[in-house]
Amino acid sequence: MSFPQRGLLAALALLALSAFMVALASGSGSAGLHTLAAALTGDADPLELEVLIRLRLPRSLAAFGTGAALALAGALMQVLLRNPLADPYVLGTSGGAAAAALSAILLGATGLVVDTAAFAGALLSTLMVFVLARRDGEWQTSRLLLTGIVVASGWGAAVSLLLSVSPETTLKGILFWLMGDFSFVERPAPVLVISALGLLLAFLSARALNVLTTGDQQAALLGVETARLRAGIYVLSALLTSVAVTTAGIVGFVGLIVPHFVRLAGGTDHRVVIPGAALAGGTLLLVADTVARTLLAPRQLPVGAITAAVGVPAFLFLLRRELRYRAAPGD
Repeated sequence: MSFPQRGLLAALALLALSAFMVALASGSGSAGLHTLAAALTGDADPLELEVLIRLRLPRSLAAFGTGAALALAGALMQVLLRNPLADPYVLGTSGGAAAAALSAILLGATGLVVDTAAFAGALLSTLMVFVLARRDGEWQTSRLLLTGIVVASGWGAAVSLLLSVSPETTLKGILFWLMGDFSFVERPAPVLVISALGLLLAFLSARALNVLTTGDQQAALLGVETARLRAGIYVLSALLTSVAVTTAGIVGFVGLIVPHFVRLAGGTDHRVVIPGAALAGGTLLLVADTVARTLLAPRQLPVGAITAAVGVPAFLFLLRRELRYRAAPGD
């Protein structure tokens, strides 16, 4: 890892810390960083301290963990498919997890059962896209995107059907959750633990991921167990996506734009891309959530709308860039 790459990771870590401090200090109330400083001397206002510790801190931690999970899932999918446009949202993985989780909730399930259902939905959706989009042993960009859009639309229809039979008392909360919401997060530990585990496993496999990007045959010649690595990527990306969905609903485009721009800034070495994507993804969603809850305070916006406002133009730019690259002479 070169000095500029270490500098990039240090800058991203500093940016993440700054975003976290701003998130804690921002809100419709008067609680802020001064409240933490006053708490050290025992002079903090109890109500302000309650707002900071019980409301803003868990929400900020959950936002960072969710952003890191989605960015890691996107980076892994892009390696698996050798396609920079792969993303849990675009390929329908998030939709599959949301539809399965919502089905479990409407059946009266809670906790681990909902998490397991979301994981199964993410696995199923990803497998459907892989099977349907593969042709002659390769995934073509246009075919992959079209398949992902169709699968995502199918899950969207399933979610609409489930919403139509949902109790009116819970319909508004479910709709807001589906658009991306951290308002009701009380336990950020699950998404933080899974994100940290995903980061560790992906980083330990960084050298193998570097080789896999050159192609299966080249990777096999260099001693990489490609089938086992691909299966691991598939399961890990689905797990990261499912925990993100059960934490905050459907938040799009984080897994698409973050890994790509980390590669633009720091190169393609996954020893940099993996931790860089986790830091940048967490920071992006943390900033988006801060904007969502302060822009029209005390009214809150769905965080998914904020990420979509950034992600849609970025997706169109990346799509045009990829198609132009594919059409270039000699490719």
